[in-house]
Amino acid sequence: MKVEWTEPAVLDLQSIQEYIGKDSELYASLFVEKILEAVDNLNILPYLGRVVPETKKKNIREIIFHTYRVIYFIDGERILILAILHSSRDLRRKKPKPWEII
Repeated sequence: MKVEWTEPAVLDLQSIQEYIGKDSELYASLFVEKILEAVDNLNILPYLGRVVPETKKKNIREIIFHTYRVIYFIDGERILILAILHSSRDLRRKKPKPWEII
């Protein structure tokens, strides 16, 4: 499986790093590195994450990393990282939904 990042997901990751970096650039870099490591596991175990409850579609899944939801789409032999959102955000109110960009 090949992992690909969508532009919105890259921007989410950058925003997380900037936000945490206001307090500690070191911790922000380590945190982002750990997210990237968690995503790398999807190469081997694409169904590692759970189905996103808001969709109930088996190919739209998420892994939970601390307080963040890493939402991804399994498309044949590739995995698209769609978004990284704080778990306190109400995904039902988000427009557009991360899976609507594919």
